[in-house]
Amino acid sequence: MTLIPSVPAAKRVLIVGATGFIGRFIAEAGLDAGLPTYILVRSPATCPSRAKTIKVLQEKGAIVIHGVVKDQEFMEKVLKEYEIDIVISAVGGANILDQLTLVHAINAVGTVKRFLPSEFGHDVDRADPVEPGLTMYKEKRRIRRLIEESGVPYTYICCNSIASWPYFDNTHPSEVLPPLDQFQIYGDGSVKAYFVAGTDIGKFTIKTVDDIRTLNKLVHFRPSCNFLNINELASLWEKKIGRTVPRVTVTEDDLLVAARENIIPQSVVASFTHDIFIKGCQTNFSIDGPGEVEVSTLYPDESFRTVDDCFNDFAATTNGVTSPNHVDEVLSKIAPMCA
Repeated sequence: MTLIPSVPAAKRVLIVGATGFIGRFIAEAGLDAGLPTYILVRSPATCPSRAKTIKVLQEKGAIVIHGVVKDQEFMEKVLKEYEIDIVISAVGGANILDQLTLVHAINAVGTVKRFLPSEFGHDVDRADPVEPGLTMYKEKRRIRRLIEESGVPYTYICCNSIASWPYFDNTHPSEVLPPLDQFQIYGDGSVKAYFVAGTDIGKFTIKTVDDIRTLNKLVHFRPSCNFLNINELASLWEKKIGRTVPRVTVTEDDLLVAARENIIPQSVVASFTHDIFIKGCQTNFSIDGPGEVEVSTLYPDESFRTVDDCFNDFAATTNGVTSPNHVDEVLSKIAPMCA
């Protein structure tokens, strides 16, 4: 009799916050990888763009579960009935602490093999932004400590910045084209950061969920091809559009004043921009601890999409835009998002 080797069943993944900017890329990557992918969404979806995202993910094979993450009894039921192996949270800043309930549910069920909380930015234990951004980081630290104290198996994804133009006063960089009228240069523009395309955040996140090398570790995204400062980003964009654009200095004091105004979300973004491009929070430490790893060393054969390539897309989108007054119209064609 010939024995046929058994093939391990694909891990069942539950994604919370799949209709958000980061969550959508993670859900699509999970589906592309052939993983049974479940998405938890509120019912009904009142935002048209989120309803559209849900429809697209369903058409790709996602299984929609209606409910809220802060209902522990409900979450325990979901984790048990759907036999969820991996839980990934990409909830937004206002809902970070809802994950406390999620961690309690995962701990109570005891069958989840990996939890990825809503990080997808900086290492919150190292970064130290001014308020109001610090409050969000304190909430994320609180989630980390509960995970670790509960013994829930985890992976923390620290993917740094989105590959786009980083406006300090905008809701999210992904919603903004590189400028056509003037560049905002933070400080002297020389502090570098790492930029990662949304598709790569999704791709590499999904790669880590069943990798023993990432169990109970921080995974840092530091693509050398996208290690750039603001001046370099500006020069790259000028090359794409074929003309120079005036540069205006946004000083450290300007950013601190914007942060102190406590206008949400602009002041939060200003505090993070200060931490990145003035204090260098993405680059002022080395990755050498036993509990952390850089993603390129894990998957050396996988490439990152370059900022240069991302800017090609932006340049194609702005084709025919003759003045800054047309920017709003162009933006509406890229990726309208709900607040």
